[in-house]
Amino acid sequence: MTTLHQQVSDETPIQVPFAIAKLEEATRIIRQSTNELPAMRRRLEKNKQTKFKARDIYRDIQNQHQRLLGAFVTAALSLLEAEQDELAAYTMNLRQSIESFNLMTPDYSKLYEALNGFLSRLPIVDPLEASNTLEAVTDSGNTESSTTNSHIIGRLMNHVRMGYYPTCKDNLAHIVRGLDFSEGISLNLLDPCCGCGIALRSLADGISGHGIDSKTYGIELDTYRAEEALTRLDRVGFGSYFHSRISNEAFHAMLLNPPYMSVITQGGSKNRSEKSFLIDSIINLMMGGLLIYIIPYYRLTADIARILCDNFSDITVWKFSDREFKKFKQIAILGTRHKRIDSSNIARDLTALVLDPDALPQLTDLPTGCYQLPNIPKEVSSFKGAMFNEAELANQLSSSKSFSRLFQRSKLDNVGKRPLLPLNLSQIGLVGGSGLINGLVECDTPHIIKGRIVKEKRIHTEDNENTRGDLMSTTLTEVVSNKLVFNLLTPNGFISLTEYGNSGAIVDSDGNIGDNDMDTDNKYINNGDSDVRNSDGDMDTDNDNKPPPASLRHTNPHTSDKSPKSDGSASADDMHNNSTILPLGRTVITRAAREALSDYDINASLSRHQSGDWGNVSEGDRKRNDRAVKDGDRVLSVYYSDNGERLWIITEWDRSVTTVLLPDDY
Repeated sequence: MTTLHQQVSDETPIQVPFAIAKLEEATRIIRQSTNELPAMRRRLEKNKQTKFKARDIYRDIQNQHQRLLGAFVTAALSLLEAEQDELAAYTMNLRQSIESFNLMTPDYSKLYEALNGFLSRLPIVDPLEASNTLEAVTDSGNTESSTTNSHIIGRLMNHVRMGYYPTCKDNLAHIVRGLDFSEGISLNLLDPCCGCGIALRSLADGISGHGIDSKTYGIELDTYRAEEALTRLDRVGFGSYFHSRISNEAFHAMLLNPPYMSVITQGGSKNRSEKSFLIDSIINLMMGGLLIYIIPYYRLTADIARILCDNFSDITVWKFSDREFKKFKQIAILGTRHKRIDSSNIARDLTALVLDPDALPQLTDLPTGCYQLPNIPKEVSSFKGAMFNEAELANQLSSSKSFSRLFQRSKLDNVGKRPLLPLNLSQIGLVGGSGLINGLVECDTPHIIKGRIVKEKRIHTEDNENTRGDLMSTTLTEVVSNKLVFNLLTPNGFISLTEYGNSGAIVDSDGNIGDNDMDTDNKYINNGDSDVRNSDGDMDTDNDNKPPPASLRHTNPHTSDKSPKSDGSASADDMHNNSTILPLGRTVITRAAREALSDYDINASLSRHQSGDWGNVSEGDRKRNDRAVKDGDRVLSVYYSDNGERLWIITEWDRSVTTVLLPDDY
């Protein structure tokens, strides 16, 4: 079976003209009312003795009656769009009869027959019937209905393919005649979907004919039309209006001729573009500003009328001149913006105007100066389209004297430039290190130069003594220096810059020879600011700005026994005399160990660990540690603090990290 809205190809998305979709929606409501109103009236009769229940049922009947009347208006407008004028007139006559129908009439049979008769006359198949297909209509012999449906669908789809409708210049001239201006005012004019800019330009030219200056602003989705609009309007935003950024209440008048010949794709949105443009653009118009809203008369539906009446006063509706109206069915709705109000009681009257389009006045009858534009100077501080407008930026830059002056070549740019003073050694180092003087140097002695930065590490040892001269600790400081080396290739061979007058020393990048102020000192001192690990082994970075010790040796001034202690630990003299056999790498300590141990306990244990005294470990672990020093495996030592706290020291196999921890931290 092929439904009314299916296309020939199953791969093509189903598209329904808006008028047909709204007519089907109205048909469903009318069909529902046809069945429900008689049933509700019978229920009212049955419960008329119960006052409260009867009142509720009667209120439901009234609400359903109002829905039915609204559905007839929707059906009439849809039929007018489908050019079914006679049926539309019949629809409105039937609506008047239904509106005057006495809801308390016991017998609803005549109403039921009238509604069913109306449904049978509609040029679409009733969507609630089981035989709701074109084939079913054809099989029943009603070929006229099938032909009529296909004809209406084809005509509506042709309207859709016509695209947007440009506004006639002659009709805009009639609108300009109806405007009144204050002397000396400069107007801001906006068109949220300006097309090629012809309509807004015509409106601005007509206003300028009255000696009034205006500035034109337009937004256009289509890039090619937007580029053409740039030749006519002052400012054009590229891309969707709904994603543009425009100042609120900055425009004296707005010309809004939105796209409206839309279709509803299966599964797609049912939002109407003419409604969306109206809702979103109201905020751009200043209070007292004039709206010029151009749509087909059959699109002035109840929801559009409600929006207009809520936000505008002095609303008038004018149809275009005869030739234009016959072609595009357009009307111009004029209104002055005011603060939002509730217009539910007057919006219905606005919709009723277009149900008889022949009675609408033409724009040629618009009185002169009937709409006064506000005398409020206003700057449009923000106007940006959804897409970046390169052409507009180029035009603005080309007309900018400041920007042109910025790129003017000065006299100094045309001559060779030399430093005012010779570069000192530090400046040469910085330029060379950055690579800016690498390459061929053309001079009396041409040469190729290459500068590079090298790092040089040196270890300084410093003994820390107390006031009595006792050795308390030894601090090892690793000094990293950045050195700049220049290599030159001359016709006489390769030369290093360090060979000139420096006895082969490397030139520092700050201009000094040897050790210099650019040395980076990484002093590994355990002064209570060591890195701390949490109990889960994660680093505590509170002291990351101070690198941990690379190696530490510490003596115990309170111990004078030079023989090994009974617990296997070495005496102070032994620790001092032992050589360093194990590099520690980066030294860290867990938070628990940091809190439980003193600096002396930590330093003394690290010194013993580094010298090969593994502390209180088993004989097997001691031998395993000795082999690990040679083979590069992990090393574990066990010690006791002065207060009897047991601690471990672990150096990883690659000697990158040494960790001081308590057994519970492991």
